[in-house]
Amino acid sequence: MEVILKEDVAKLGSRGDVVKVAEGYGRNFLLPRKLAIEATSGNKKVIEQMRAAALRRSAKEKAQAEELSKQFDGLSVSFERRSGEHDQLFGSVTSGDIAEALEKKGFLVDRRKVQLHEPLKSLGEFTVPIRLHKDVSAHLKVTIERAAAE
Repeated sequence: MEVILKEDVAKLGSRGDVVKVAEGYGRNFLLPRKLAIEATSGNKKVIEQMRAAALRRSAKEKAQAEELSKQFDGLSVSFERRSGEHDQLFGSVTSGDIAEALEKKGFLVDRRKVQLHEPLKSLGEFTVPIRLHKDVSAHLKVTIERAAAE
């Protein structure tokens, strides 16, 4: 079955691509979730218009992401956490914590855009990449300090 993707689908293709998929995958997953439409001649004409609009939208999003990236220069986020003897944290700092701290500073960043492979579990200073757009990423300085003893 040939379908035209309306959205980016991981390990399959990006928006506007014409791909061959198994019948069941197309009918039971892609079509009901409106991730794709059947590849007919009429739909191929419509998809060309969608692709042009997507290029304009992507260029606008990239420009916004680059502007936001410039605002991240010199920005840092700090956390105070309880820790043990060897600077190991009781708990961790996750991408959700970082996104929440950025939100308090006035930046709306989805936690999935914070490229943290595993939670930070020790005291120190870290550089965390934030993927704002598929072509634009910024680096954020994250500092984790020992919380004052109670």
